[in-house]
Amino acid sequence: MAAAIEGEDKVLATAQRIVQSLGNNSDTDDMLLIFSAFDNRLSNLSSFVSTEENLSAAAAAESSSTASRLDAAEQIILNDADSSSFSDDYLAAVDQMIQLTEELNLGSFDAGDEVTDRAENALQLAMTRLEDEFRHVLIRNTVPLDSDRLHRSSLSTSAAAIAIAATEFFSDDANESLEDVSSGRYSHHSPGRGVSFGGDDMSLELIHPDAVIDLREIADRMIRSGYEKECCQVYCSVRRDVLDECLSILGVEKLSIEEVQRMDWRSLDDKMKKWIQAVKVVVRGLLWSEKHLCEHIFAGSDLIKEVCFVETSKGCVMQLLNFGEAVAIGKRSVEKLFRILDMYDALVQVLPDLQTLFTDEDTGDMVCDEANGVLDGLGKAAIATFVEFESAVQGEASRKPIQNGEIHPLARYVMNYTKLLVDYTDTLNSLLENVEDESPQPDRQNTDNSESESMSAIARRLLALIISLESNIEEKSKVYEDTAMQYIFLMNNILYVVQKVKDSELRNLLGDNWIKKRRGLIRQYATQYLRASWTKVLSCLKDEGIGGSSSNPSKVALKERFKNFNACFEDIYRIQTAWKVPDPQLREELRISISEKVLPAYRSFMGRFGSHLESGRHAGRYIKYTPDELENYLLDLFEGTPQILHHLRRKSA
Repeated sequence: MAAAIEGEDKVLATAQRIVQSLGNNSDTDDMLLIFSAFDNRLSNLSSFVSTEENLSAAAAAESSSTASRLDAAEQIILNDADSSSFSDDYLAAVDQMIQLTEELNLGSFDAGDEVTDRAENALQLAMTRLEDEFRHVLIRNTVPLDSDRLHRSSLSTSAAAIAIAATEFFSDDANESLEDVSSGRYSHHSPGRGVSFGGDDMSLELIHPDAVIDLREIADRMIRSGYEKECCQVYCSVRRDVLDECLSILGVEKLSIEEVQRMDWRSLDDKMKKWIQAVKVVVRGLLWSEKHLCEHIFAGSDLIKEVCFVETSKGCVMQLLNFGEAVAIGKRSVEKLFRILDMYDALVQVLPDLQTLFTDEDTGDMVCDEANGVLDGLGKAAIATFVEFESAVQGEASRKPIQNGEIHPLARYVMNYTKLLVDYTDTLNSLLENVEDESPQPDRQNTDNSESESMSAIARRLLALIISLESNIEEKSKVYEDTAMQYIFLMNNILYVVQKVKDSELRNLLGDNWIKKRRGLIRQYATQYLRASWTKVLSCLKDEGIGGSSSNPSKVALKERFKNFNACFEDIYRIQTAWKVPDPQLREELRISISEKVLPAYRSFMGRFGSHLESGRHAGRYIKYTPDELENYLLDLFEGTPQILHHLRRKSA
């Protein structure tokens, strides 16, 4: 039985091959009739022939459609290969070619090697064209950074001027410009620093918005075709150049550490100022703009948009950080203090942005770690520079007396610096947290221990700095041979310190009690001045040594007393009209104190003994001044203009 079935199968198979070999013609129909008449089971061969015919027809139709699609798309791609712009149908042809290639690669149908090669070659040509167009669109639509619309750094002119003046002062090269700094020409300081900008002020989009759609269309097709590497390379190359140009516009150059450290201060100061502005503009403006651009163009792939952003922007960030590092490890000098603090503050402000922008575990972490390292270095440099300033104040040992007993330049510099440092209170307090144990402690004689303990870290350091200044000023007062002038010098300088504290935020740091104590010290100096300067004058107006009674004194002794008084007064007048007390209130208070001591004593002496000489010959030689005249002459003291009394002797009575 099995042998019979196997024989029948062989017959059917042989019949199928015969029919198939005949193909679709009239002989096939005749052969089917013969087989059917021979055996009914062979009549099923007609359905087999029908199925084969359908499959063959479908394959032929699919092949014809593929060829037509390939021909049409290939023709457009080839025709536009050298065109300067896309035709309306070009992207559609590229889409068609991408789809054909995908279908061929998936084996949806067998079109033959020739068709596959044609499709791949056309697609490669299209991708080359898209790559070039991608580059051209990026370049053509780049918007230059408009530096004129950027807000300039608002670090005060006074800070920069004082920094430059300090360079000259502490290098023993003080000149007239130092007085300009201290005189108030640069006294208008704004607490705000750095740059500010926002969407309402300016746009930092560096590419025309209309181009973004075209760029995304091209990028989508290149990525879909497997040309994402080429697309990313073009994007990163063009946009890196754009960011480099922005840095150049902002005044940030590529400088080695050695080049930065060889710069003179004025050049470095300019670079630091531009860096402070640039780091904010770049991170808070340009990099966010670049991040959004990547997200729009490469919206289809999180990986690609992250890679493109990192590779585009890390170079300009590292250039900024390299300069910051060069400054941080540079030579310490007091004139750099405010700029370093501003650089530190600027980096603190943008660090959260950097951490948000660079989320890549490898490169992103590297950029953020580098930024944190530079921030730490700038903080240490700021503290070290502040310590350098403290040491410079303590060690400033110039012995040249200041003409007229005026305010010493050291007092001006230290107090102007100190006033500006208050603007950085929060920054300095945070930086001093780790070094507070090493800070110099204020002299207990000059401040209550409870007050010092309640002060912030920077308040204690500034208090110690001012106390060092006061000690230095006291030492400098000793260069004056005239004891009275020592006290005028001390009053001028201590009052200057008090006024700087009272009229600034230093008052909140040091407290009103500190000011009260210093005002008490000034009063002590005033008393000591009166004693040193006017005791000899007043001794001429005492009754002792005149001889006889008040009704019958020795005229010889009286003449000698009036002559001595006149000589002492004229000598003081000649010397102390040249002395300078800049503060009008202190100047007036000193004159009043002198008048209250001298004029009553002179009037009393004149009342008791004047008549004994006025009746004699040449009385004008001895009684040269009336009390009212003396009072007027006292108004000339401390004006800084030396004068000599040319008094016309009064005629004898």
